[in-house]
Amino acid sequence: MHAAPRFQAIDHLHVHVNDRPAAEAWYARVLGLQRLPQFEHWASGSGPLTLGDAGDQLHLALFERPTGPQHATIALRVDAAGFTQWQQHLQAQLGRALAVIDHGLSESVYFADPDGNPWEITHYREAGLA
Repeated sequence: MHAAPRFQAIDHLHVHVNDRPAAEAWYARVLGLQRLPQFEHWASGSGPLTLGDAGDQLHLALFERPTGPQHATIALRVDAAGFTQWQQHLQAQLGRALAVIDHGLSESVYFADPDGNPWEITHYREAGLA
């Protein structure tokens, strides 16, 4: 059996939203994601509006489509210090503290965007586990 080739990184994630301008504002405020000018031409018609973070580690392709029940959670990994910072930031942006779920080797907080797309921010307690 052949081993699968290695991935370089997650390139982007498709996220379906009901109102793209409202979603863009929410993702900017809550996750700090901004419109990526180099991909803006794709946003015409039914194409995606691509948002990214300042470190160019995360790209979301927002498609304005009817949303329904979501089955996949988008999980983002941070270090321990970042986990605390994200908890504080999300509490300020969402207006409520998020429950920390203890998974043994890791801890996570879960939340959803206004269209019901689920998100997780997680950190591993021990280096080398992620």
